[in-house]
Amino acid sequence: MFINLVKKVVPLMSEKVIKFEFEKHNKNSTRYKEISENGMPPVLGSIYVQKWFAGNAKNIEVTIKTED
Repeated sequence: MFINLVKKVVPLMSEKVIKFEFEKHNKNSTRYKEISENGMPPVLGSIYVQKWFAGNAKNIEVTIKTED
């Protein structure tokens, strides 16, 4: 079974690596902005990662897997 999203066919069960770039520092966290691919809308948008984990990383990747 497939879903047609913005002229791209995506299987229902899939795994995707989403790339993010540094956006701004907050008191205890760092905000990262999603880097969209091929004109597709963002999957997650912006995310916050705690500073104790992110450190000074300018780019991060998040793997997301969809399940039924």
